[in-house]
Amino acid sequence: MKELLLIFLLISCYTLPAQRIINLPHEEAKNSTWENPEKQYMSDIWQTEVVTNVSTPTLAYFQADPEVNTGVSVIVAPGGGLYALSIESEGNQVAAWLTQKGINVFVLKYRLVPTGEDGVADISTLAEKNPAKIGEEVAKVLPYSIADGLEAINYVRTNASELGVDTEKIGFMGFSAGGAVTMGVAYNYSKHNRPDFLVPVYAWTDAMPVQTPKKDAPPMIVICASDDPLGLAQGSVDIYNSWLRSELNAALHMYSKGGHGFGMREQGLPSDSWIERFYEWSITEGITVHAE
Repeated sequence: MKELLLIFLLISCYTLPAQRIINLPHEEAKNSTWENPEKQYMSDIWQTEVVTNVSTPTLAYFQADPEVNTGVSVIVAPGGGLYALSIESEGNQVAAWLTQKGINVFVLKYRLVPTGEDGVADISTLAEKNPAKIGEEVAKVLPYSIADGLEAINYVRTNASELGVDTEKIGFMGFSAGGAVTMGVAYNYSKHNRPDFLVPVYAWTDAMPVQTPKKDAPPMIVICASDDPLGLAQGSVDIYNSWLRSELNAALHMYSKGGHGFGMREQGLPSDSWIERFYEWSITEGITVHAE
């Protein structure tokens, strides 16, 4: 038993590289007050590790092994309805996979809706009794969440030399509500905080409606499942079509099954390998070189 435990610990250490926490500069929110501190816990409702009550945006930097480091970096925004962050399956586990391919990862904790002790319970209750309230609260905070995303790009690009990343290969990937942040970044960047590629994964287009992209919008790969119970498949198709109509570089992977929030969870479905399709796309686009 002790031998098995030692092997597990060694594998865990290899799989997830050491992280560095970076506090991001940010404008104080004028219409939201966080009375409860940031909290990380295992949600029995969602059956995954979550973070709630984020009032100060941070980046957790997972640096690729120097032997395979490509200089490419991805800022990853986990989902959770802006009431929580699915920090493991849509954050840390994504980082563990990508860093082995030589891609540096910055997991973004963007600002969330202030909640009680259990933000997942709060949004779950509202979804049953007062779903309109969710939209009202999200609308207050989302502009700050997007600002956090833009600041994350600005920070990584400004400090690229110290961080060991390429200033022209900084991407943004987001899941669900993090996908809304991703598209908010896509529509609001300036010269210095423009992402070099975009990866919206089952993006929440109700929170961030599809818009006409900028003329210099970066290449993008859209990922979703047709059976998404929140109806996000159509929004993902609309995002893709908006790039296509503007004659911009875009790819779409729409799985027939996968549901919502699959992230890095294994379901025994083709959607389990979405991250491999992203990696292949990044090689095809000349963003990433193949890691030996």
